[in-house]
Amino acid sequence: MSVAASPADRPSPLPAILRRNFPVILPVATALAVLVAWQAAVALFDVPRVILPAPTEIGAHFLSNLPMLLDHARSTGLEALAAFLLATAAGATIAGFMAAFPVVRETLQPNLVAFQLVPKIALAPMFVIWLGIDTPSRLAFAVFLSFFPVVISTTVGLSNTDPVSLRLCRSLAASPVQTFFQVRVPFALPYLFNGMRIASTMAIIGVVVAEFISSRSGLGFYILYASSRMETVGIFSALLMLCIVGLALFGAVVLAERIVRRTYLA
Repeated sequence: MSVAASPADRPSPLPAILRRNFPVILPVATALAVLVAWQAAVALFDVPRVILPAPTEIGAHFLSNLPMLLDHARSTGLEALAAFLLATAAGATIAGFMAAFPVVRETLQPNLVAFQLVPKIALAPMFVIWLGIDTPSRLAFAVFLSFFPVVISTTVGLSNTDPVSLRLCRSLAASPVQTFFQVRVPFALPYLFNGMRIASTMAIIGVVVAEFISSRSGLGFYILYASSRMETVGIFSALLMLCIVGLALFGAVVLAERIVRRTYLA
């Protein structure tokens, strides 16, 4: 008597190459479907371009103004990258001190949690008052926004190290420094990179919000300039460039995570 194969055991009718690339194909296909629906809706309902331009019009504007958009993207991207690196270094260092010294953790952790409840975007004008209208105020505000995900996520990773591994270190008479760098840090790496992924987007948001308030260049400045002239297509072009900058920074973090895991945890 033959036994019928369960659905999980049956071979998939899709080619193997499609199954392997499903994580890429599905979101790309969804995005393309949205663009096609967007284009069709604009043409079908004759939507004015000042309200919602068609994707093809945005693409044409993006390509014809690419040098100017790249110039603004360079300003925004460099400041976001600097803010992200500063926030990561500061957040990881403070998380290390909080994990190593309980008194530091008990002193800082309640304040960090309290700061999480503050609507930090609303504090952007204060940075202009404190630091002026140039790069320092934008950089400080972006660091302020992106610092908290790194420190909180890394602290959780360092504080929740496998207790069996810690007991093994103590039984082997490992020093606190050896235990920290050889056990706690590797265990906390996924948490650190999780915080870095969030921080990469927060750094972009922080710089753009600061550019809305005090800047003479950058994509945030250009979005504000285009909105004052009712150039909706220009706003969408800047948003497209902003997506590219954000994806580049996020992708760099993902790539760094793979390299570090492959070398550090091998």
